[in-house]
Amino acid sequence: MFVQDLTPLGSLGLSALVAVLPLATVLVLLGVVRMRAHHAALLGLLVALVVGIAAYGMPVVQAVSGALQGAAFGLWPIMWIVVNALWIYRLTVRTGHFDVLRRSFGRISDDPRIQALIIAFCFGALMEALAGFGAPVAISAVMLVAVGFHPVKAAVVALVANTAPVAFGAMGTPVVTLAQVTGLPLQEVSSIVGRQTPLLALVVPLLLVIIVDGKRGLRDTWLPALVCGVAFGLVQFLASNYVSPQLADIGAALAGAAALVALPHTRRPVPEAVRIGTGGTATAEAPPEDSRNDVVKAYLPYLLIIVIFSIAVLPPVKRLLDKATWKFHWPGLNVAAPNGKPVSGNTFSLPFLNTGGTLVLLAGVITAAILAVKASGAASEWLATVKELRFAILTVTGVLALAYVMNLSGQTTTIGTFIAAAGAGLAFLSPVLGWFGVAVSGSDTSANALFGALQVTAAHQTGLPADLLAAANSSGGVLGKMVSPQNLTIACVAANLPGEEGKLLRKVLPWSIGLLLVMCLIVWGQSTAALSWMLP
Repeated sequence: MFVQDLTPLGSLGLSALVAVLPLATVLVLLGVVRMRAHHAALLGLLVALVVGIAAYGMPVVQAVSGALQGAAFGLWPIMWIVVNALWIYRLTVRTGHFDVLRRSFGRISDDPRIQALIIAFCFGALMEALAGFGAPVAISAVMLVAVGFHPVKAAVVALVANTAPVAFGAMGTPVVTLAQVTGLPLQEVSSIVGRQTPLLALVVPLLLVIIVDGKRGLRDTWLPALVCGVAFGLVQFLASNYVSPQLADIGAALAGAAALVALPHTRRPVPEAVRIGTGGTATAEAPPEDSRNDVVKAYLPYLLIIVIFSIAVLPPVKRLLDKATWKFHWPGLNVAAPNGKPVSGNTFSLPFLNTGGTLVLLAGVITAAILAVKASGAASEWLATVKELRFAILTVTGVLALAYVMNLSGQTTTIGTFIAAAGAGLAFLSPVLGWFGVAVSGSDTSANALFGALQVTAAHQTGLPADLLAAANSSGGVLGKMVSPQNLTIACVAANLPGEEGKLLRKVLPWSIGLLLVMCLIVWGQSTAALSWMLP
């Protein structure tokens, strides 16, 4: 048995400094050296293995086995979801229905700034609610490029938009996981997260119009951006507090889109100079009219996803699907926490049916049948999707392998414990811990699993509210999505920007840090008399 040591170098600060080397390696190679993401991920994994074995004393066999488990998790469920979500997109492109969907969005408004709100913020949030794990970024970026956005701007907009809905994404998986690992009631955690992330929803739409068109964008479209954000945030707050965390993002996304469509300002004609200046393409002639049948078929894949996921979360159906889950002890792992108890990472779970990727696959099979795509054509499109994502798959598996090695060896806990030592200042720093976890793993769910219990323990030690710090872990984590190497890679693949992950990182990092600072101030305020009235 390998027992984790939080201070292998004798000093918590020195140990934390060494433990952060793998993540620092990946970020420097991406942002400074401008290395391809899959190469950076693999080198970061190598550093994590060296630190885990040399500094933390983890046996070589267990370190390698932990890396393989992380890679397996990267393949299933994460890339399983992304591959199947992009496969559905390819099916709609093959049949021409993606163009119908694009024209449908374009008829709501020909203003690129409004299109960014509709596609990246509202539709992206719906995809986050249903699939999560990179699918919203991929599909939003593709759609934005299709309506005329410059690929880099499309990728940046898709990444920044994928923030406010993340905590309740994939049918509430992050907050459900947070409740499980902390032992706190789900409704309690959901309520507090639902009083933090809706504040991001007020800001993010305004940032998107600034990213698209600078000061002019804010001056011309601040009203629809604000209306969209208020509708989204209000419904997310109400649903997470009084209905169900699983439905929070679905309701919020639909409310934001409905508010935009209902606002007369949205349908104002936009000058050609604005469209061209924001990266859009000038249109010489009006787009063709599409039949009602074609429009219905264009929206059908996403309606199917909503229906299938809604059915899958019904308790009887969920229990039935959960039966097709293989849980087993991962070969070669025998890791114990510092207290001597075995860590949960020793076991691995393979949900074959009750996982987002399988449910999206089912929606794709039905879509192929309705759109009259032959089985051979659908299969070739699926294989083409895998080929297109091959470097993204390598990046994601590398990053998750790195995260698992850091977690199993004790590196992540050392970093978390070092941050938790801030005492009363932990209320300000607790979102940073969540941000760090998501930056490494690309998943708010994984960050909550890594640090949720630690946040509660630190809260008890400092006298701060445990449910507040647990929620802050998830709310801060959503802001790490845009700088996660796996999300950067997915955005590059979707926008056809091979090897440009470093460029995207430099563009989105300031927004990530700025929004993180805002969240830190919100959580700190909620821990004091200034904003404590916001808590349930």
